This record gives sequence, structure tokens and C-alpha cells, in this order.
Amino acid sequence: MSPVIEVMALSKTVPSGDGSLAILHEISFAVQGGEAVAIVGASGSGKSTLLGLLAGLDLPTAGAVRLMGQDLATLDEDARAALRGRLLGFVFQSFQLLPAFTALENVMLPLELAGLPEARPLAVAMLERVGLAARLAHYPKHLSGGEQQRVALARAFVVRPQLLLADEPTGNLDAETGTQIIDLVFEMNREAGTTLILVTHDEQLARRCGRTLRLSGGRLLG
Repeated sequence: MSPVIEVMALSKTVPSGDGSLAILHEISFAVQGGEAVAIVGASGSGKSTLLGLLAGLDLPTAGAVRLMGQDLATLDEDARAALRGRLLGFVFQSFQLLPAFTALENVMLPLELAGLPEARPLAVAMLERVGLAARLAHYPKHLSGGEQQRVALARAFVVRPQLLLADEPTGNLDAETGTQIIDLVFEMNREAGTTLILVTHDEQLARRCGRTLRLSGGRLLG
């Protein structure tokens, strides 16, 4: 079986002053369907840059990322966006909800963008699954941090993604709320059979994944 995502000699360099700064150095790994993989490392180790490259939000200086066999660098920006819409779900530390949209409208949006029918009942069912049946008409500013992250989880899973990318999903939450959210992430991931890549600095959280990739100074250790 082909990997869900395959990373080959991936490097990223950006301009810096009179020269350039290497953020990632020849990173290589593959993630199979159904795996839960943690990417850990100190601040500045390249974790978020790597996640952006995995999602095709940025392109590498060298090397390649293949998502379901498709080399992202061979696609233009619109094609990469379409592929993300079909295959990926995202959960961010800062929630990334649209403030002018209700919880229901935020979850409906990826379904509508993908042209999928029955966006409303699917979004309602997913918000009920994350415990927000009574919050459908609430705007993000009227929701707690934990509730906003639950909306973000519902939005990520409603499209039934092949791959969920989670970037420090508990970073803006207190410890108790963060534990509830992570429990929900793993529960929903198992239910959907989704592949999970979780970026975190939390070693305890990383141990809940089946495998850990450790970055240091832009290099993959081990």
C-alpha cells in the first residue's frame, strides 16, 4: 500500500540578510494510512514550516512531498488548494474560525467549497458529535476557547479527510480543556480511520501517537 504522505529529502531555505537561512535540511519520512505520528521539537526547530510544506501551503527549496502519490510541487496554487479541500483536515493552535460566521456556518464552509450536498445536516451532526448541539448559532466571540477548538475539530472532520494535520491544538487552552480536546481528537481519529500528523512540544501528548519524529535545528533525528 502506498503511503498517505511521503517526504523525500525535503529542504527549505529562506532569504536572511545578505545570505540565506536553512530551516529544514533533507527531511525524509513516510506516513501510512491510519497512523498517528507526532512531530516534536523545540521552538524554532522547523515543525510549523514542515507542516506548511506537508499541506502544500508552501513549497520546498529542494526535495518533494507526495500526498496520496501526487507531488505537490507539480501543482499550481489552485490545484493544491483543491487537493487540500479533498484530502486534508486542519486543526490549529489559534482555531482559525471565521469571526463573521456562526459555528454552524464555519463547519458548513468546507462542505460548500467542495460542492458537497447536504452541507447543513452534515455540519449539524458533526457539531452534535463534538458536544455543541446548543451552540450552532453562536459566533466565535461568544464561545470559550475549548468550544472554539471543538468547532475547529468539527470543521476538520466533516469532510472526512484522509489526513488530519494538527498544529499545537491545545496550545491556547488550559490543561483540563486541552486534555478533553486531545481525547476528542484521538476518539474522532479512530472513528473516522483518519491518518494523523500532530505537531507538539508536549512529550506526554506525543507518546499517545504510534510514532514520534523529532526535529532539531531543522534536521530529523534518528
